[in-house]
Amino acid sequence: MAKVGRFMEQAANRDYSKWWQKEGTFPWLIQRPKPPIEKRVIGVRENYMRCVTGNKPYWMPAYSYESATIWPDAIEEHPVPEVDGYDWWGVYWTMVDVAGGMITKPGTRTISEFSKWKEELEWPDLSLVDFEADGKKIQSTLDPERPHIYQCVEGIFERLHELIPFDESLLAFYEEPELLEEFFQKMADYKIELCQNVFKYYGRVDGVLYHDDWGTQRDGFFSNEMFRKQIFPATKRFLDYVKGEGKFVELHSCGKNEQYVPMMIEMGIDMWTPQPGINDPDFLVSNYGKEMTFAFPLTIKANWSEDETRKAVRDFVDHYGENGRVMCWLMVEDRDAEKEKAARDELYNYSLAYYNKLYGRE
Repeated sequence: MAKVGRFMEQAANRDYSKWWQKEGTFPWLIQRPKPPIEKRVIGVRENYMRCVTGNKPYWMPAYSYESATIWPDAIEEHPVPEVDGYDWWGVYWTMVDVAGGMITKPGTRTISEFSKWKEELEWPDLSLVDFEADGKKIQSTLDPERPHIYQCVEGIFERLHELIPFDESLLAFYEEPELLEEFFQKMADYKIELCQNVFKYYGRVDGVLYHDDWGTQRDGFFSNEMFRKQIFPATKRFLDYVKGEGKFVELHSCGKNEQYVPMMIEMGIDMWTPQPGINDPDFLVSNYGKEMTFAFPLTIKANWSEDETRKAVRDFVDHYGENGRVMCWLMVEDRDAEKEKAARDELYNYSLAYYNKLYGRE
């Protein structure tokens, strides 16, 4: 038997029938079961899928609330539990409380230089991981009425700049393009193997939410030509596998990434949740709203009355509902549960009437 690498040893021996995330952390929160959704005119899952694929939904989904998340403990792309420590690649992560998330510790380096990744990088051995026990555990929390979405984090490019400093990652595009292509393709193989285990052991999987940040607040990291040459091929091959298994693909990609949307569509991405404040929702809907689904936030202000909250929801539906390919991400500033309940109620009932009229269902 091959020797277990030191960063895989803990994962190989962990009892995944137990819950491992620390209470209050992001993974712990999204692993919690969600309350049932009141009866709707069609199933919540069916309507969500209609919106993702552009097939005449009956109402505008409340993003996040109307889906169930598959967040495995058995995939250690971050430390498990998610506190300061190493993932199974040997990357050291640290929690940033003000951001509510983790970053790689500044100066982290798992290999001496990119050109030596084949010799020095310890790749996770997924055959050592008890996905079956973790899958049974996670399935127990998933609402069968909601779509089940696997969060596939630390994408092909993100993992590169977690292994070595960011500037060296960008230099590899120019200095080692062929070796970089090999790395990305091997990473695509790894992502496919991950999904094979998730699809096998975690019950029904309707979609994959793929995470790979591609931009800054001002622009994408890459020219369109560089994106197509270096990011596109391996990413598309991975997503082709996902789509070939009958799953939809949602993209989480921070940055001002509007320039890449035509290639996102070409890759087979069904839905993108653009980073608020730097991507223009009106531009995206006007130019791509018939080919891609988007989730945009609606901020419910702390000082709004219920009437003001309901009006804001109606205005959102009127503004973005036309193509049937927008979801509303309700962001309640003061986390008032009653205000959020009123917003969801208005979103369902108003958008139901809106789409009944639009699609001649009345």
